[in-house]
Amino acid sequence: MMFTNDKAIYIQMADRLCDEILAGTYRDDDRIPSVREYAVMLQVNANTAVKAYDELARENIIYNKRGLGYFVSAGARERILEERRRDFRENRLPEFLRQMRLLGIKKAEMGQMLDQLDVE
Repeated sequence: MMFTNDKAIYIQMADRLCDEILAGTYRDDDRIPSVREYAVMLQVNANTAVKAYDELARENIIYNKRGLGYFVSAGARERILEERRRDFRENRLPEFLRQMRLLGIKKAEMGQMLDQLDVE
């Protein structure tokens, strides 16, 4: 995984695990890789992975079964979708629309661009 400088690594790791849940790699009550497995997989310090898992546990995306590992919480996919849609609507979309106005891109033109990209 290539990390960027715009967010802390543990947040990027948590985002990646959320992406995997959204993609269906992990479903409700599925076991996810251990902290150490995930750290090795992404080539980061285990303490960084612990922070990512702690963050996801606080958000009720994953839970720990003592001695068994971490699992996806029931309804995690829906919570992730809800939060990401809220973030898109409140943070990303206003900037996107501002850029459209600055560039003189009309709604119809944007529709054509989306059609060309095969976006539903």
